[in-house]
Amino acid sequence: MTSDADVVHNRNADPICIKVLKAKNLRGSRGENVAFVIKVEFADRLLSESSKFDTNGDSQLDCNFTSFLNCPSDDVVALDELANKPLVFTVSEVLQKEKKQKEEKTSLLGQCCLDLSPFLRGTTHIKQTLTLCPFSGSPLENLFQENQKAELDVNVTLNQPLVTDAHFKGSNILTISLGSLYSPPESWTTMSQSYHYGASLPIPITPERENSVVFTNGLLKPAQDKDANNKQKKWANPGTASGNAAYLPTSIFSIPIEEEDGDLKGKEDVDHRNIAENDRHRVIWNMERRCFLDSSTIKVFQESIAKCRYWPLEIMRMSQPAVGKGKKDEDVSVGFHGITFLNLAPLLYPGVQTIRGAFKVIGYSDHLLAEKTKRKAGLLDETVKATQSSMNRLANSPVQKKGGKDGDKRDKKQRPSSAIPPSFDLEAAKSEADSESQASINVEGQQYNEAKSYIMVELSLDKPLVPKRPAELLAKRVAELIPPRPMFAKRTDGAQKAVEDFHFQVASVANLILEEFREHFGDQFKDNEPQSSEDMEARRQKLVYELNSSGKYFAFKEQLKHSVVKIVREKYLRTTGFEDRQELQTFLSELYVYLIDQMHVSLGHVMAHEDQPPVPKPLTDNAQLKHFAQEAEVNQNFQLAATFYKERIARDKTDANSWFDFGTFNLYIHDIPKAEECFKECISLNPSHLQGLMLYGVVCMMTERYDLAETFFESATCVEPKSVLAWTMLGLFYDAVPNEISAEMAFIEAQKLNLMPEVEPKEEEPQEESFDEDKGKTPDPQEEKSSPMSEVLKTESVKTFEDKTPDPTKTSVTGADKLVADDGNELGSAVKVCVLSSTAENVIEIESSTTPQPPESIYMQAVEWLLEVKATSFTERALGHELVTCPNGPTPAYYIALAQLRLQKGEYNLAEESLNEALQLDFQSPDAWSLMGHVKYMTNDFNGARDCYERTVSFIEDARDMHSTYLRLASIYLQENKYETAKRTFLLACKRSPSCVSWLGVGIACYRLNELTEAEDALSEANILNNNDPEVWAYLSLICLKTKRQLEAEQAYKYAIKLSLDDPALLAEIHREQVIHGFGNPAF
Repeated sequence: MTSDADVVHNRNADPICIKVLKAKNLRGSRGENVAFVIKVEFADRLLSESSKFDTNGDSQLDCNFTSFLNCPSDDVVALDELANKPLVFTVSEVLQKEKKQKEEKTSLLGQCCLDLSPFLRGTTHIKQTLTLCPFSGSPLENLFQENQKAELDVNVTLNQPLVTDAHFKGSNILTISLGSLYSPPESWTTMSQSYHYGASLPIPITPERENSVVFTNGLLKPAQDKDANNKQKKWANPGTASGNAAYLPTSIFSIPIEEEDGDLKGKEDVDHRNIAENDRHRVIWNMERRCFLDSSTIKVFQESIAKCRYWPLEIMRMSQPAVGKGKKDEDVSVGFHGITFLNLAPLLYPGVQTIRGAFKVIGYSDHLLAEKTKRKAGLLDETVKATQSSMNRLANSPVQKKGGKDGDKRDKKQRPSSAIPPSFDLEAAKSEADSESQASINVEGQQYNEAKSYIMVELSLDKPLVPKRPAELLAKRVAELIPPRPMFAKRTDGAQKAVEDFHFQVASVANLILEEFREHFGDQFKDNEPQSSEDMEARRQKLVYELNSSGKYFAFKEQLKHSVVKIVREKYLRTTGFEDRQELQTFLSELYVYLIDQMHVSLGHVMAHEDQPPVPKPLTDNAQLKHFAQEAEVNQNFQLAATFYKERIARDKTDANSWFDFGTFNLYIHDIPKAEECFKECISLNPSHLQGLMLYGVVCMMTERYDLAETFFESATCVEPKSVLAWTMLGLFYDAVPNEISAEMAFIEAQKLNLMPEVEPKEEEPQEESFDEDKGKTPDPQEEKSSPMSEVLKTESVKTFEDKTPDPTKTSVTGADKLVADDGNELGSAVKVCVLSSTAENVIEIESSTTPQPPESIYMQAVEWLLEVKATSFTERALGHELVTCPNGPTPAYYIALAQLRLQKGEYNLAEESLNEALQLDFQSPDAWSLMGHVKYMTNDFNGARDCYERTVSFIEDARDMHSTYLRLASIYLQENKYETAKRTFLLACKRSPSCVSWLGVGIACYRLNELTEAEDALSEANILNNNDPEVWAYLSLICLKTKRQLEAEQAYKYAIKLSLDDPALLAEIHREQVIHGFGNPAF
């Protein structure tokens, strides 16, 4: 920390005041009468020693012993020492002087440690009761056997915080915990010589330099040793503390393997780890080292991780140095130099504070170190020096001095020759490290690889390096950008509303009185005889009597009371009482007249005999309109598609899904501003609409508003944290920015979720009435009656396709057969991944025969959704990732998705190439043949399209989009004048998902076959589904002409012209028929 002189002369720093208040339950060589002194030490340095205290047989003694520790708040190294070194209290018994003895002798009783790191977290006061850990042979050992504890009450204070609030917010504490090295080389277990094991890694302490964090005194233990399974942590730098006093109250982490961040976390590693941790030797450290990082150091630390994510942790074996005079440091030999690379990139993930897991140990080489970490030299020298210093401190410890010369002799005897090649000494290690030209093989280090050695490491930060925006903040930010729309309109209680409420209440009371009248006098009107005025007056009086005697009159009056009060307040603006009685009477008269007039108005509406024509319910539902719109999209009729989407919105403007679908349509036709407005409307209606949030992020990405895009993608992961799609989309966004670290984080999270058993639906489906293409439109009770063509559908035999029954289950395009999780820089871009994935060091394969594989990769799941919503830019990026992560090369699903993308972009030649590749891998893929038919159809190769479509429908398994396949195949048959086949094919389309287009096709085929009745029925069905199709009206006009119905022919012709029929051949045919029959055109 600081020198002793600094402790005395540094007056600028506010000293830490250390007070030992009480000593409890001390025992000495004379029992409870103990004379003792207390030493306070820090960082191998004595701060102060108390005068002699005497308990005089009391169990408690007030000591009030004070010492001080100076710690400059601007000295980062001093603050780091405060974080990683304990304050040590040593209690020694003062023995009675013997005769002729000049000085008093002391005997060590116990020791305890205090953690001062809370001062780095803003604390100014630490008050604890510390338990004294007895030294070996100390009288305090008997207390533990009696379940009593010797204790010190300690109070440590600061006048003002050591770290200011601003400094505290910018600083951090990194805690490094080193557990055990498991499955060490087999040769270690056969050695008779004692060794110590060290480990080290670099950590920046100041912006200018790094510090080597060294863990010494690792010990090889068999699995049966009682200390082998002790997980309690020790101080890495305990100072003068020894024995149990060097232990911390915390333990080494123990979490499920699948939640770890290391190299050995796959299902295939479980058996090896179970054997290694239960049956084999291990090297135990179980140490914790804390590092204080100020704001400038944290910035350097982050930049270093961003430049190179791998940090080296070196492991080596060292012989125990000989203790005694004349022994030199060169006697220490170093061997088995190994290294493990810690991937610290997860520390740059938002909100991540901890990395823990089992990391693979391999043989060290300078070439490997430079390649992975871009460092020129290792930490061998620092580790050896730190180990020698630790061993010398232990040798000079008063607890260890009992050995004397016998200890030296014992060490000499324990030096037999090694059973393996002798370890190189320090000088040899230095010369070997300097010879970088040799990519020499570390023979001893290779034994780590053969034994599959691994080490347990944990790095933990007090605060994440990259704070994660909380879900509440993201939701608030989204609400600021797109204010949520209230679900219901605000109610306004104006004068008009008060009058309307009065009308409603009068109508309600009138209906109730009519019910009473019918109940009492209904039988008197069955004969329809004329009624006299006397009879009517008698009935009125009796009704009034019944209402009064039953209490219903009072109930009716109370029912009207509230609405009358509202009229007084809202229309007449009267809210206070009247002081003038004459004014009150005038007001009541005016109010009475007004209420009687309004009562007559209300009763006039109730008693009106005119039948109000009911508003017919729409014949198409929301799902059908969406289907019609998608059908129009496939047929490139974008104006008609927009009409259907707008009709869905007009029916229910508060339906977020309707706005979302209209937005995806506008995204498809590249109307980005309108698409953005639709997605904003969707989110304003439903701020938790997962797909709306993601697509709004896509739009922001396309318009280069990256901050907004990040907000919406992150918000999607908060709305649905278990959504594979949301995390994959976030990763694709970060990949495009580019932000490799964040992209890797998002993809890893998506991979984890994709491997989890599916409990809930992965994605939020639109909350609307489902429309099953295999079963047609959702049945309506009013539509269950047989329509004109229902019997045709039931009886028509489909001869062309040999009783083929469509399979209602749709084929799922399988993703990659194996899942490759990339752990390094390969997530930056598709091209970069392709380059980096070729090196084995940058790829960690987690597939194996024992590891369950998901049915689809995360990228293929994203591709399927992106193709559905027409987000082409993100689709290309997701396909790029899928291409480089396929362990066995591209799959048919990849080529089919690529062909779909190229079809959406109008790149028909490239789409055909992709489909040829898919068919080479899977010649029986109905989706590939269907898409190939679409490519041929769009390039006017109708013969090729017909062959592809016929092959598609001949498969047992259906393609995904059979509706468009049937429609286009049937239209080709119409062009080839194969009307019977066209009719049957159109009927198949009607059976799966009826639409105006499919019924129009049936009508045209029947008309050409001169089946005019069936043609008219089919066209009527088409007209019901869409009465704005001019071609339907045109063929209806033709049928009416041939069936001699002049009025219907003229009406149908006028509608066809009004709706802008643009088929010249069809118009010419109508005109010819009109000339032949002499009617049908009002212009004649």
